[in-house]
Amino acid sequence: MSFNSLKNLSIGSLTTKLPIIQGGMGIGVSLSGLASAVANEGGIGVIATAGIGMNEPDFYRNFLEANIRALRKEIRKARELSQGILGVNIMVAMSNFADMVRTAIEEGIDIIFSGAGLPLNLPQFLNGDIKTKMVPIISSGRAIDIIMRRWLEKYNYLPDAVVVEGPLAGGHLGFKEQMIDDPEYSLEKLVTEVIQAIKPYEERYQKPIPVIAAGGVYTGEDIFRFFQLGASGVQMATRFVTTYECDASAKFKQTYVDSRKEDIVIIKSPVGMPGRAIRNAFLDDVSQGKKKPYKCPYHCIKTCDYKNSPYCICLALINAKKGNLSNGFTFAGENAYRAKGIISVKELIETLIEEYKNASREMIFA
Repeated sequence: MSFNSLKNLSIGSLTTKLPIIQGGMGIGVSLSGLASAVANEGGIGVIATAGIGMNEPDFYRNFLEANIRALRKEIRKARELSQGILGVNIMVAMSNFADMVRTAIEEGIDIIFSGAGLPLNLPQFLNGDIKTKMVPIISSGRAIDIIMRRWLEKYNYLPDAVVVEGPLAGGHLGFKEQMIDDPEYSLEKLVTEVIQAIKPYEERYQKPIPVIAAGGVYTGEDIFRFFQLGASGVQMATRFVTTYECDASAKFKQTYVDSRKEDIVIIKSPVGMPGRAIRNAFLDDVSQGKKKPYKCPYHCIKTCDYKNSPYCICLALINAKKGNLSNGFTFAGENAYRAKGIISVKELIETLIEEYKNASREMIFA
């Protein structure tokens, strides 16, 4: 690998120009607009499937069909806009998980990224399809070992790559609250642990399984650091929010630009996981008990305690995506406050490459 340039990333038969995956951001934050822009720059663009049918006229009364229809539209739209590599992010915890997986495979998506639970049965949907690659998102060496043993036993299939997501990510986190700031669960440690867990499988089955670092990766210097630890690529979400091509509203993006470090907080989500978000008046009202429980219109997440929740997280995130921040809030990674303005995806990629080159030169001349 040249220390002055980012290397390619190979996932099965797919090879990217850049080892950068744009993380999937629901609800409606990363759709065909952002995904195609990233793919056009040589990275992997990812459409998030959570709540993807929000703009369909029957979303409220026909949740499952509306989401299937919208996913088909977004994948086809992204294909029209880009010849690059495209993926979808499908959370295991979604009540329509199977529908989303089947639809994505039918539409010939390149990669399915799946986390928020262990995707233990993901390969069963392939039905002999060899185009779509399967990439679990996990947060420990133990989790990937469980997945690989299950996939081999039931489907004779190994993951095509693995995303290791650490506790500095935005949105819902796969960690208990006390783990989030514990150095024992740092992304650096997790990446090393997962690489060690995967190595015996790679050697035994003669299949490379690239490890992709995610959660708090923000700069080219970060990319360089994780490559030094043995990662083959990175997944970045937060930094792509403040791009023109991001599918969220201008007001949503501006919350990142306006935020301060102390505004990035951990919340208790109705779905039963801690989440990282940007504090605002809506979240303050929730913490003060001002929001009232009401009927769940979607039941989109299997683990959601909607009967006792003070608000519908799906509605809150839809409102935020559309710019109605008085009735919603923005999920964000730990580094969201570092955003200085809105730029193009092309400019962002160029910046990341330059940051990476500077970091590699510093190491050479240190």
